[in-house]
Amino acid sequence: MIEINAPAKLNLTLEVLGKRPDNFHEIRSVLQTISLHDTLYIESGKGFDFMGSITGWEAEKSLLSRVVRLLSPDAKLEAKITLEKHIPLMAGLGGDSSDAAALLKGLNEFWGLQLSPPKLREMSIQLGSDVTFFLRGGTALAEGRGEIITPLPPLKNIWMVLVMPETPAASGKTGRMYAALKSAHYTDGSITGKLVKTLRERGEFSPALLFNTFENVAFEDDALRAYREHLIKLGAPHVHLAGAGPALFAMFQDKSEAGELYRRCRDQGMPTYLAETA
Repeated sequence: MIEINAPAKLNLTLEVLGKRPDNFHEIRSVLQTISLHDTLYIESGKGFDFMGSITGWEAEKSLLSRVVRLLSPDAKLEAKITLEKHIPLMAGLGGDSSDAAALLKGLNEFWGLQLSPPKLREMSIQLGSDVTFFLRGGTALAEGRGEIITPLPPLKNIWMVLVMPETPAASGKTGRMYAALKSAHYTDGSITGKLVKTLRERGEFSPALLFNTFENVAFEDDALRAYREHLIKLGAPHVHLAGAGPALFAMFQDKSEAGELYRRCRDQGMPTYLAETA
């Protein structure tokens, strides 16, 4: 059996520079994996079998089925895959992309395919922009449509509290968020550049460096805006959108401060997670 973790991620910055001729958007973003993770177990089985641990998750609607078709287009290879799911679905935390990257690496090992890192990267781009980042994880700069990944010095010992607003999960959310952006929401990449410079020079990280242009449209939603305001009332020093949302997060350098906010949110019945950079 192979056991492999698939971490969630945060976009510490997310700038959209404009729309590209291929109808994708040009982005510049600093990505960070965190300790909240799913776990995949790969073992021998007859045919191909997926098992998930969370209500609402379906293998055929996830990227995992596409991974299998890429690696075994003739369906001759067999395995049993169990997904222990902890990252909330369609939250902006990259769970499906991370699962896909983990399965890509795991099946490459399990089936002895001996695919090189460049070949795995080529396959990851076919699956989705975030999948490429998750092949390595850590701290990285994402450019292009998200598939051009440059490793950065690690961001260490930062804690975060994540809250998943109880809103209906909706497929196609990221595309709608991009479509809602106006030209005034486009930036030149310099906000991300400032954080990249801080990391490369081993400077002090500050939440003031965080930025996500999707907040310009996401917080037009009354319910999501109310969640943000409530978290601030509970003591969050700042609240940011995770990726395309709807998950929200606050970051701390002190674990006890993060733990206190985590307890307050949990006491109020909110789906809340305490995690650290990984």
